[in-house]
Amino acid sequence: MRIIIQRVSEASVTINGVVKSSIKKGYLVLAGFEELDTTEDIEWTANKLVNLRIFDDENDNMNLSIKEVGGDIIIVSQFTLYALTRKGNRPSFIKAAKPDIAIPLYEKLVQQVSTALGKPVGTGEFGADMQVALINDGPVTIQIDSKNPNT
Repeated sequence: MRIIIQRVSEASVTINGVVKSSIKKGYLVLAGFEELDTTEDIEWTANKLVNLRIFDDENDNMNLSIKEVGGDIIIVSQFTLYALTRKGNRPSFIKAAKPDIAIPLYEKLVQQVSTALGKPVGTGEFGADMQVALINDGPVTIQIDSKNPNT
């Protein structure tokens, strides 16, 4: 499982001209899944996400988690995080999980993060054509890969 966390001052997801989710201070998270992902990947990633200390404290040091600042989260499915681009100029997505595997993983991630955060998490819609808007705060953008947790 691979996620991109963007610390935002605001973000929204619009589908067919209708805003599905919007937040102020928090994270916009893009989440991609591969067929080998498990419940353990989801649990580890959800825990890492809500406890990651990338908000500034009173000394302007990244030392506070999203829970500590009362921030919100939107999680958007993003199969293109598993794009293979080494050969040719057209990306291959063969490593990305197919919908029958990815949808339950996405739903489990949303549920796990919501539980860990202690409040509902905004979402996109799996497979929909979405317009995602954000103001990246910092900018701060972090990548986490459950299969390579040391990166």
